[in-house]
Amino acid sequence: MARALILIGDSTMGSGLPYVQAARRLGLQPIILSKNPTRYYCTENEAETIHVNTDNLDALIHECSRLRTAYEIAGITGALESVYATVGKLSRHFDLPGPNPRAVEQCCDKFTQRQLLAASGVPIPAYRLAANAADVEHFAAEIGLPVIVKPAVGSGSVGVRWCRTADELAEHTNYLLGGQHIWRSAPRILVEELAQGPLYAADIMGNEIIGIGTYDFGPPPHFVCRGATYPALLSDDEQERIADVSLSCLRALGLGWGPTGIEFRWTKRGPVVIEVNPRLHGAPTPQLVHLAHGVDLITAHIKLAIGEEWDLRKRHSQTAAARFLVADRDGTLDWIGGSNQAAAIPGVAEVEFYVQPKTPIVKKGDYRDCLGHVIAVSSSLSRTEAILERVVGLIGWSITPFPTIDEQ
Repeated sequence: MARALILIGDSTMGSGLPYVQAARRLGLQPIILSKNPTRYYCTENEAETIHVNTDNLDALIHECSRLRTAYEIAGITGALESVYATVGKLSRHFDLPGPNPRAVEQCCDKFTQRQLLAASGVPIPAYRLAANAADVEHFAAEIGLPVIVKPAVGSGSVGVRWCRTADELAEHTNYLLGGQHIWRSAPRILVEELAQGPLYAADIMGNEIIGIGTYDFGPPPHFVCRGATYPALLSDDEQERIADVSLSCLRALGLGWGPTGIEFRWTKRGPVVIEVNPRLHGAPTPQLVHLAHGVDLITAHIKLAIGEEWDLRKRHSQTAAARFLVADRDGTLDWIGGSNQAAAIPGVAEVEFYVQPKTPIVKKGDYRDCLGHVIAVSSSLSRTEAILERVVGLIGWSITPFPTIDEQ
């Protein structure tokens, strides 16, 4: 009987396909249970796909029970935090290794996460939970502008905005509460102190920190990632302080099984925790960690889920960096190209486009503004950055603005 790995949930920006490919390398049959299996962007030969409501635990149990008549289910996992608590519940139901669903649910609720971190003395920004526009205005005045305003549940910087003035605060509050934002739970808004300083991200498996990278974002008021570099240039003291705070986060939140991604701002008081995610950071972070350190986080995660021993030994030390290709306007994507020339440059590890020509582009101010990414790797930061500059110069695209009412 063939051994199968069940993958729960949709996929975004290439986060799911690497799991499919890693499962096949391990001799497993990947089976995707998802509301939208096509978002894994894999062929029928790569994975079996089944449409199912992933919000319905009973439906998932039914599908997994049915699959057990044809496969040995070796493990159950997923790439996205929105389904990771469900992964834990399914794993427990079928007596398979998996995350603690309660710990995951607490972590995914950013307000509860903040409460638990604060109670354990972990450095975090000042925060308040708002239920309506009046609360948002009151708490912003209490904390002091500028503030970060975001949904209490969400990911990918969706609905997150840096509000610098009272007008921006009112505008974003109206956006969140006026029916434009799609809520994953009951509407609750976090109003947070703006923590200023470089952004670092720690990638953890179990209780071991595998890598620390640094990220760059575009201009405010939105948070659109423009680039990432592994490893971050940190002193021994800075690395130790980030490691200490990271382990404090795991203890405070009851995590420590499988992957965790923690984001920090390095402020005047040192590392301040912006967010803890009970999952791997999204693509292309696992690729960057693999290129920089020789550690395959996705394969390690799958091995943990199927009860096999993982290998987290660092095999080399390189500098890997990604540059995101970000849409500069709304409109229809006429063409995007240059990948073949870019991929031929020595040191280029990956060139990936997320969209196809004729795709409508509507800027959202979050991860969905990215058209693709390029990755380079070398023995030094300066050389890697030089490769990226050359590569980005070869990539091009054209977006025709949508016609105005007068032009229609």
